[in-house]
Amino acid sequence: MCGIVAFCDKDIIDKDYTIQSMMKMIQHRGPNVKGSGYYTNDTAAMGFRRLSVIDLAGGRQPIFNEDESVLITFNGEIYNFKSLREDLVAAGHTFRTKADTEVLLHGYEQWGMDGLLGRVRGMFAFLIWDDNKKTMFGARDFFGIKPLYYYNEDGTFIVGSEIKSFLVHPHFKKELNERALKPFLMNQYNDLDETFFKGVYRFPAGHWFEYRDGKMSTHEFWDADYRHVDYRRSDEETIDAIDREVTESVEAHRVADVKVGAFLSEGVDSSYVTTILKPNEVFSVNFDEGPFDEAGKARELADHEGLHFNQYSVKADEAFEDFAEMQYHLDEPDANPSVIPLWYLCRLARKKVTVVLSGEGADELFAGYMNYGVHTKSRAIWDFAADIHKLPDGMRRIVANTVKKMPNFPGRTQIYTQAAHPREYYAGQSVGYDMAQPTIFTSTQANAVLQPEYRNDLTVNGLYQADFDKVADAEELKQIQYIDLKHFMFSDILQKADKISMAHSLELRVPYLDRKVAELAQTIPSSKLLNSNNSKDIFRKAANRHLPEEWSKRPKLGFPTPIKAWLREEKYCAQVRALFGEDWVASFFDQEKILRLLQDNFDGRIDARRQIWNIFTFLTWYKLFFVDFEETKRKYEKLQPDVQEFMDKGILV
Repeated sequence: MCGIVAFCDKDIIDKDYTIQSMMKMIQHRGPNVKGSGYYTNDTAAMGFRRLSVIDLAGGRQPIFNEDESVLITFNGEIYNFKSLREDLVAAGHTFRTKADTEVLLHGYEQWGMDGLLGRVRGMFAFLIWDDNKKTMFGARDFFGIKPLYYYNEDGTFIVGSEIKSFLVHPHFKKELNERALKPFLMNQYNDLDETFFKGVYRFPAGHWFEYRDGKMSTHEFWDADYRHVDYRRSDEETIDAIDREVTESVEAHRVADVKVGAFLSEGVDSSYVTTILKPNEVFSVNFDEGPFDEAGKARELADHEGLHFNQYSVKADEAFEDFAEMQYHLDEPDANPSVIPLWYLCRLARKKVTVVLSGEGADELFAGYMNYGVHTKSRAIWDFAADIHKLPDGMRRIVANTVKKMPNFPGRTQIYTQAAHPREYYAGQSVGYDMAQPTIFTSTQANAVLQPEYRNDLTVNGLYQADFDKVADAEELKQIQYIDLKHFMFSDILQKADKISMAHSLELRVPYLDRKVAELAQTIPSSKLLNSNNSKDIFRKAANRHLPEEWSKRPKLGFPTPIKAWLREEKYCAQVRALFGEDWVASFFDQEKILRLLQDNFDGRIDARRQIWNIFTFLTWYKLFFVDFEETKRKYEKLQPDVQEFMDKGILV
């Protein structure tokens, strides 16, 4: 796991100094100085910061081909690199290292970008400079596990793992993307293709690009495909297939020349991975204030499996003290409350391991979220709504429109979501779906607190329509799963997983988000995934082969974070109030309204914790990057204390 950055800009004279300055901004991603390096020529510059995981002694990047006309920088892991290496050696290529990086380099030479990307299995973002063609190539993995951003303005092309490295390029124009603020308020993260930094875009998952003479072209090499659902495969055959693919993926993800551990909560996803991996060290966190204790049940499983259990209890004081640093590392504001426990989980793990496996992706692939259609605990309501779902489209529409106009009653949401088509109502995973409050702020509510220049007619559901078009013929549950892969997973879950882990120089691997696991999941009928028995039903049965039955049936909790309690304690509410009251905040928000929202929540008149947390997160982030960025760099452009201690002791070189 590493950090990469590159640029093409003929007007930059001292490319060496510029690329080194950019590399320093992402030193946390790769503290191994001896494995880091850069390359420059008249047109381009490429920089690399290394966290050594495979081929510790070798593997320094950039890596060149035999005649040094083509070079590569790479962030990620290729899990089938050994078999690909054998093919390339047989084809006549000479390898200088044992690293998986060099397989990508020679694979590009042998098969081209499409041929290479059709063969690899892994998580990756990589850049190749081909001096023969005077062209830069790049690619991002199937799901967007590894980040990649780009900026292409006025003859300056910049691409890399983190936006913060762009900010020190002399030709980068730092401007706020005003259009991103309202979608963020509604959905806890920015879901536009363009980031909060104007002109900076997320490079799409499953794509590669080529850049030459100021022109960039992109090409898709993979996307989820729901056209081959296997309705003939039995439950037992499906369970066999899931367990086979998950087990194989976990085994592939354990390959490393450093210590590997696992995150463990009380949920089935991380428990399934952990019982297959059986690492020496597992890690969990909880909060002093509750509301749930994920660590207690996790410890029980660790004891059952004979694993060493590491636990940390997060305190509110440190969460507020460290929150700005978390947002700095995220590059864009992310108000997902689980950012906080993830920060301390990564800090805890880094004390003992360099790589961890985690359970992200199972809910999206195997239908684990409540918002996929679990809005009732009543079997009778479930069965009634399921019968409505089977009606012809016209009758379903009549039922949906009728229920939508009715006052609330038990089962209303379940009936409505089974009668309506997903593209008419689906609004993501930021909150449990509520017909009156489908997102954290509704469009109307967001416009009401924003200043006029930040108001628009965007809705969360509206942002999904283009992707709904791509899967219009798929089963309706799979349409929703596709939306989450392209939005919630891509722009929120994977971004925080990568940025927070890499802030601690920790490689986080996600074995469920494996190409082969995903391609199997796409063929499983929706009725086997989500039914009156459970969410992820057939997946839980596969996990049951490794877990005590109690664990496979556990409901999803995520990372419950006690922001409700915090915001009703004067000490912490005062910190939020002080930020809301700063003069510059009036350029974005109606300050009277947001201060009243905060006070009403504090007094218990309303529950506006998520709305307040979204505003607090954005303002914290904006202050870091736009109010006093030099002070931000002074405080946070560094390695974490534990990692710095490793460096000082010579453990990391």
